[in-house]
Amino acid sequence: MAEEYDLVILGGGTGGYVAAIRASQLGLKTAVVEKKKLGGTCLHAGCIPSKALLRSAEVYAQTKKSEEFGVVTSDVKLDFLKVQERKQKIIDQLHGGVQHLMKQGKIDVFHGTGRILGPSIFSPMPGTISVEFENGDENAMLIPKNVIVATGSRPRSLPGLEIDGTLVMTSDEALQLEELPKSIIIVGGGVIGIEWASMLSDFGVEVTVLEYADRILPTEDKEISKEMQRLMKKHGVKVVTGAKVLPETLVKSDVVTIKAEHKGVEKSFTAEKMLVSVGRQANVEGIGIENTDIVVDKGFILTNDYFQTKESHIYAIGDVIGGLQLAHVASHEGIVAVEHIAGENPSPIDYVSISKCVYSSPEVASVGYTEEQAKEKGFEIKTGKFSFRAIGKALVYGESDGFVKIIANKENDDILGVHMIGPHVTDMISEAGLALVLDATPWEIGHTIHPHPSLSEAIGEAALAVDGKAIHS
Repeated sequence: MAEEYDLVILGGGTGGYVAAIRASQLGLKTAVVEKKKLGGTCLHAGCIPSKALLRSAEVYAQTKKSEEFGVVTSDVKLDFLKVQERKQKIIDQLHGGVQHLMKQGKIDVFHGTGRILGPSIFSPMPGTISVEFENGDENAMLIPKNVIVATGSRPRSLPGLEIDGTLVMTSDEALQLEELPKSIIIVGGGVIGIEWASMLSDFGVEVTVLEYADRILPTEDKEISKEMQRLMKKHGVKVVTGAKVLPETLVKSDVVTIKAEHKGVEKSFTAEKMLVSVGRQANVEGIGIENTDIVVDKGFILTNDYFQTKESHIYAIGDVIGGLQLAHVASHEGIVAVEHIAGENPSPIDYVSISKCVYSSPEVASVGYTEEQAKEKGFEIKTGKFSFRAIGKALVYGESDGFVKIIANKENDDILGVHMIGPHVTDMISEAGLALVLDATPWEIGHTIHPHPSLSEAIGEAALAVDGKAIHS
């Protein structure tokens, strides 16, 4: 039996379920089709589980050096199964919360695989959704006025580098480890690779990172990348940049061995496990795109500023359209798409003003242009930088590595970018994000009185440093 809806969303991840809630608020009859679990990658195989493991790693590493704080402990042990149990408990609690929100919003949830059908007896336009259930029940037919594709992404691998899930893994399999390896090779020094390098190193694993680019975290400001590489090495992580991994040299036995070309020479690397972290690819297969005029370019669905595809009643959001593949980005894309469907006239998203975070130890957070990007855009810039070593709260915490860097436009004093590496910076970046949205100047941030002692004082001092007026430098 076919059922009519104002909106059907393919995918119940962060972007999809947030879009559904906003649609419900606007009075749209809404359904979500999700073939796995509500919450998607972020909740079940990404943001939340990885951050739960990172927190356990942080506590373990801090406990081992607790005598520095006058707290004497002995025989500190890691129970990795309990670490995994804690992770799962958090996931289950949040999953229950998402399910409650769906019921609260009277949003219908279909647990199955959704596919877009072409023009049919149900609709003269493509967009009818066929839902195939794994239990063998008869397919459901959903007839929506509008569709949002929010099918997300999955880990990518290198051509020829086979993922077996045991010796050679992606983050999906690594999150399910029952015991830690003694050593690991991480292929890729981007955000996910560095988070895993930090986490596993804190857990006591011997870590080697192989990065193709000339620096780790290549999308961050160069000074941030340089500082992170220094601190990774300080923590015992072996970092090799400019390393071209050669998949055809992979040898698997009870360990993994692979060669990489580095400075014109082939070098061999061996470890118990390998984690491949070279980006993510959109889930565009098997959802019926071929039955529409939707354009897929370089593996991602093309949309306009309001996330409409070439089929104006079919929208797409989140990882499936590329760009910033971040949960908070997908959520806001979903809100904009729904508000456009409802005729609310939303403003397009300014992606430059979106904060990005790396939850490693130390953390990294940034918003706006890097120094290199600002110069490429033609801005004449001035910068200010302030170290956490001069911040009392950082010394109290025992985490004083890192700095805050602010980039401003010399012509009109507008802030162009803010970049941080250090303790808890992922919790501080929103001040900088608000500054960008409000076209604030370093003077305005510098003359905002930051509480003492607090880590946020580093932002105020960095802002003053733009004009050479930092107090504690």
